[in-house]
Amino acid sequence: MELLADKLRQGGCPQVVVHDLARTDMSLAVSDAFRYGKLVLATTTYNADIYPFMREFIDHLTERNFQNRTVAFMENGSWAPMAYKVMKEKLSSCKNLTFADTVVHLKSAMNAANRDEIAALAEELCQNYQALSSETANKNDMTALFKIGYGLYVVTSSDGKKDNGLIVNTVAQVTSQPNRIAVTINKMNYSHHVIEQTGIMNLNILSEEAPFSVFENFGFQSGRTADKFAGEELTRTDNGLVMLRKYVNAVMSLKVIQYIDLGTHGMFICDVTEARVISNAPSMTYAFYHAHVKPQPQTEGKKGFVCKICGYVYEGETLPDDFVCPLCKHGAADFEPIQ
Repeated sequence: MELLADKLRQGGCPQVVVHDLARTDMSLAVSDAFRYGKLVLATTTYNADIYPFMREFIDHLTERNFQNRTVAFMENGSWAPMAYKVMKEKLSSCKNLTFADTVVHLKSAMNAANRDEIAALAEELCQNYQALSSETANKNDMTALFKIGYGLYVVTSSDGKKDNGLIVNTVAQVTSQPNRIAVTINKMNYSHHVIEQTGIMNLNILSEEAPFSVFENFGFQSGRTADKFAGEELTRTDNGLVMLRKYVNAVMSLKVIQYIDLGTHGMFICDVTEARVISNAPSMTYAFYHAHVKPQPQTEGKKGFVCKICGYVYEGETLPDDFVCPLCKHGAADFEPIQ
């Protein structure tokens, strides 16, 4: 805890207080838990439970409606630490707690791996302080783009001979009178060519029920060579295009009225010609997809780079600046080194 406190101070945390629950006035520790926005709980495994002073402390918090805080954990145990699990379960009744991703797991004495965990926890807890400071902020962190509230959609179209569909995540309503939608599509996708020629598309809004197979079918293969609706029972809207029968909560038919060339992508500004609500299931968001749908990339034993969008692994010492993911068509900026 002393090492963590030092790193928090070094990381820009404006005020750090440490309480030894076995020796401090319990009321002071409880008061500080409600005074500060972030709390780190650190204790040992004790008789397959947690140390009594920590149990009493957490009981005080839950009895007093502890909520709206960030909580992190450090645990110790001689061979099978259980403190983290017990502490988190005891806090399960509290509302609106955000738990830190990093957990420090010690087994008796601290080792090099624990020091790395403590450094990572300090970095996670100090992230907002550093970002708010002009001196310490990373002002070129383009992962900020991932914080935009993207949804995920299947755009369907037809070249006159074959129905096609692809996954898109850049859709926005641009006006309400009339109702107009902007859909941005990578020029490398076959659907871009088809829609540019036909001027119509359907926007199928995916729900959280959509499995990964939907993304594999519509996002990881090209309509130039694959029939993405092979063997499917098809339903069509009034414009003659396919609408998905499953895993969507709404469908809109769009007519292109303006095209904007964005270099690698094209933006289609469209009038809404038909709109149907299919269900009240929540819409699939980019964040939900990454947290609950997309499988973890298979990087064990590999050296190279992994696509943050689809999990494609590029094996090699360096990633070319102009590399484009063969699956999701995102560029080198959306790859990160395999750790």
